[in-house]
Amino acid sequence: MKTFQIILLLCLAIPFAEIYLLLELGSIIGPLATVGLVVFTAMLGAWLLKQQGLETFRRLQDSLNRGELPAYEMIEGPIIMVGGALLLTPGFVTDCLGFICLVPSWRKKFARYLLEKHIIKTASGNYSPASPVIEGEYHKED
Repeated sequence: MKTFQIILLLCLAIPFAEIYLLLELGSIIGPLATVGLVVFTAMLGAWLLKQQGLETFRRLQDSLNRGELPAYEMIEGPIIMVGGALLLTPGFVTDCLGFICLVPSWRKKFARYLLEKHIIKTASGNYSPASPVIEGEYHKED
């Protein structure tokens, strides 16, 4: 499947899943409790977004002060933003995805996966340690 098709499928499937879950939960615990739960998760998401964002920013500054490249922190920042946006979106499917993005251990694993499998591979031109390295010099001739 192409990326556009996957995004289109998600844009259609997630709202239907959200509506279904809201209706089902509303019929079980009542509409007022359902709305209260949605508001509670949004408030909890805003608090987690602030806490995790500040913690990641502090670690980024510490890395820079030590003279290190804050690679993981630079990857975790956008993950935290996406997680916060998902938690502020009404619904339980997006809340689950948002909480996954804001739990530090899961976020670090996701950031490590992105960094090691996609970013480093792309930045190095698909270099793998097993491929041979050819050294040499060149001179430009006009």
